[in-house]
Amino acid sequence: MRSFVFLTPLLATIGSSIAQHVHFQIPEVERYVQSMLGEFNHYTKYPGPSPIYWQHPSPRPTKPAPSPPANSCAYWLEDIKHQGIAAFNPSPSTYQVFRNVKDFGAKGDGVTDDTAAINNAISSGGRCGPDTCASSTVTPAVVYFPAGTYMINASIIDYYYTQLIGNPNCLPTIRAFPTFSGGLGLIDGDQYGANGLGFGATNVFWRQIRNFIIDTTLIPATSAVTGIHWPTAQATSIQNVVFQMSSNNGTQHQGIFIEQGSGGFMNDLVFYGGLNGAVFGNQQFTMRNLTFYNAVTAIDQIWDWGWTYKSISINNCSVGLDMSSGGPTAQSVGSITFIDSSISNTPVGIKTAHGPGSQPSTAGSLIVENVVLNNVPVAIQGNGVTALAGTTGQTTIAAWGEGHSYTPNGPNNHEGPITPVSRPGSLLQADGKYFERSKPQYQQYPVSSFVSARSSGATGNGHTDDTAALQAAIYAAKAQNKILFVDHGDYLVSRTIYIPSGSRIVGETYSVILSSGNFFNNINSPQPVVQIGKARESGTIEWSDMIVSTQGQQRGAVLFEYNLDSPSSSPSGLWDVHARVGGFAGSNLQLAQCPTTPTATVTAANLNQNCIAAFMTMHLTKFSSGLYAENVWLWVADHDVEDPSSTQITVYAGRGLLDESQSGTFWLIGTAVEHHTLYEYQFAHTRNVFAGQIQTETAYYQPNPSAPLPFPFFASLNDPRFPSLTATDGNLTIPDADGWGLRIVHSNNILIYGAGLYSFFDNYSTTCSNQGNGEVCQYRNFEVISSNAITVYNLNTVGTHEMIEVDGQNVAYYGDNLDGFVDTIALFRTSS
Repeated sequence: MRSFVFLTPLLATIGSSIAQHVHFQIPEVERYVQSMLGEFNHYTKYPGPSPIYWQHPSPRPTKPAPSPPANSCAYWLEDIKHQGIAAFNPSPSTYQVFRNVKDFGAKGDGVTDDTAAINNAISSGGRCGPDTCASSTVTPAVVYFPAGTYMINASIIDYYYTQLIGNPNCLPTIRAFPTFSGGLGLIDGDQYGANGLGFGATNVFWRQIRNFIIDTTLIPATSAVTGIHWPTAQATSIQNVVFQMSSNNGTQHQGIFIEQGSGGFMNDLVFYGGLNGAVFGNQQFTMRNLTFYNAVTAIDQIWDWGWTYKSISINNCSVGLDMSSGGPTAQSVGSITFIDSSISNTPVGIKTAHGPGSQPSTAGSLIVENVVLNNVPVAIQGNGVTALAGTTGQTTIAAWGEGHSYTPNGPNNHEGPITPVSRPGSLLQADGKYFERSKPQYQQYPVSSFVSARSSGATGNGHTDDTAALQAAIYAAKAQNKILFVDHGDYLVSRTIYIPSGSRIVGETYSVILSSGNFFNNINSPQPVVQIGKARESGTIEWSDMIVSTQGQQRGAVLFEYNLDSPSSSPSGLWDVHARVGGFAGSNLQLAQCPTTPTATVTAANLNQNCIAAFMTMHLTKFSSGLYAENVWLWVADHDVEDPSSTQITVYAGRGLLDESQSGTFWLIGTAVEHHTLYEYQFAHTRNVFAGQIQTETAYYQPNPSAPLPFPFFASLNDPRFPSLTATDGNLTIPDADGWGLRIVHSNNILIYGAGLYSFFDNYSTTCSNQGNGEVCQYRNFEVISSNAITVYNLNTVGTHEMIEVDGQNVAYYGDNLDGFVDTIALFRTSS
């Protein structure tokens, strides 16, 4: 959580909301609010009724699946040989990565109290737990639940770097006894301790929950209970979970509760009953395919900066989405984008506190597009007044918005219908919604359909060169029409790993491909670490649950190079595939190697060359097309994950995500790119991109040194120029050579459905992003050059003086768009 100046009124609002939602005693609420104030200013990451498995109608792989196993509950992950290793754990030969809860004594018989056994399965082996460890990558775990009903009397306590995975063919149920007590959720993702949350919520990375039924129906309706408590950050997900709650009058049940963090992604969730299906408060999130039945309020949004909801179905609730937290004088919800959804049999679809004179002035920004209403008398309510009438019949909201608009000039204070995006057909499903597809879990395949990387000769031990063995395993899996299972480990590679079309690859709790050596170290001749297809190669791939990283100085490393020409009807997919550059065990880019030097002036002559760790993170090349990327985080480490104090470090990586595809057609769902030197996202000479809630952060060390140091200019890559180091506005001098958050250059139909472009630091100081100081961390962060049909919904910036630049002209000043700690524009659009 970043530092806020408007915290006093906001925290009073949030504290009140938390008191309602978690039913703490008042002294505990006061301690919690104080802990939030402490976390915001202390900085760790930033110092100072039936189970449903979703089968989405989107196109599936064209390869026929083999006949399902005779046992309908058989699941390959349960049956496969488990030989993953934690390469940099102090005892890699004995540390257990995969844990089946039944091996730890859980019965799953619907009678036995399994609480202790499940918590032992999670915690054993000296793992990173709340209040004992800030973060770590050396104690990963997959905690697997076979089919069954697991009774619990206290919370399941989640640990760092943990994947809780149930059997998707027969969803296991986690059911609370009527006497359940203690803890904030049946699954507590960040347990409270003496000093607040056990983990800093903005530092909780690389974890998942998927394939469960969470059942609180045995607990009396009048008792407050939460299914999952989930304050979280990037590279995290909840997928394919059903929440069963009481629907009785007076119910106090709720499915998910989030009060902090910097997320994040969720999809394929179903909520039955409850006072609140879900209560959400976090900086930003993308959520997709959530269905609510019979809740009093489906979604209670207690605060955010930016949030994107897609494919939401709300049925038989009193209120669909309540974003009125704080009321008209202290709105705590910054902005929401709500698209491709439906609300049925619900008196009030969306409830807001926005209206004439509401404060902050741009808080409560809302964009609604392609939302079907069926018997919703009030579509949008603002301050108790109908802002948009609904119907007792059926209608569709084509597009509607409230907040400040720039089309492209402004600000215009708008509330009412807007022109919907003219959606390119290549980005759509047959029903007119933007294409979506959930991460494949291959539950229909028997274990014989998988090839293990370690059984194929790769070691994953972080020291042996696995290039040849890993490449051979990829080829073998494709040749046999099988799926490559990359057992957990760190696979050291000294040459490019090529993934040909037709490949299907799945990791185990984020298996790592780790580049090393001179091949990737020429800054004038960059080389891909992982090459997905070759130039003009057609076909598709599927890849999930892995990380690509670099070890030591890797000045010419391009972590991902995507070349495939994939069809828009069945694109290639990346799900939970991340980049991690520096800051972890085995990277040789930690505190000892790459300390910060804020008191020294860094120049080309004295810059730490050993910490130049990547040339570019992801390159979508000119002849590529058709990639669906969901929950992908491209992170250059700002701190040492293994350090108990999460101490900051300085690691250099040149470019974030570059899309220069001539054909375009990309979906970026819940993606984030952080801390690169030149830019985070750049779209150059491309078209037809859908992006839902992108998030960026400027490198913390800038402007010491300023961009482009230490990287040379490449005209062929449309690199930005940085002609001046500073800009002035009155008495203010502002860095003007910090990396761009978002650049759109000579492109068309770039459609951004939510964006958070954050610049918190000036040479590791946060003074520049304190409200009232002029937003002077950097002068500009978002640039559009010679581009058409560009739409950005709900742009939120931090620390940036001029929010938008178009063809060299500043068009949006932060002071016109104040929204508490962030600055918000509901709609920005260029001409078509």
